[in-house]
Amino acid sequence: MDNKLNAEDKIKEILEKMRPYLNMDGGDAQFIKYEDNYVYIKMTGACSNCAFQDNTVNEGLLEIFKSEVPEIKGIINVDL
Repeated sequence: MDNKLNAEDKIKEILEKMRPYLNMDGGDAQFIKYEDNYVYIKMTGACSNCAFQDNTVNEGLLEIFKSEVPEIKGIINVDL
């Protein structure tokens, strides 16, 4: 459980660092949860309808998250 909390805190910290870059294009990402080595987020603002949303999630955010939290298997973009 300790490991999960540490990973979750690190994920939230990384997302906060990435937020200004997402905001520059009018978008954002909301952390939902970290479960079974998957990060659940919701893309919002301009990012929610962007044609490059999958690239941002899978090639941008995922690579950054994995560099800091190697056990992450993927990101799931949820639609709430």
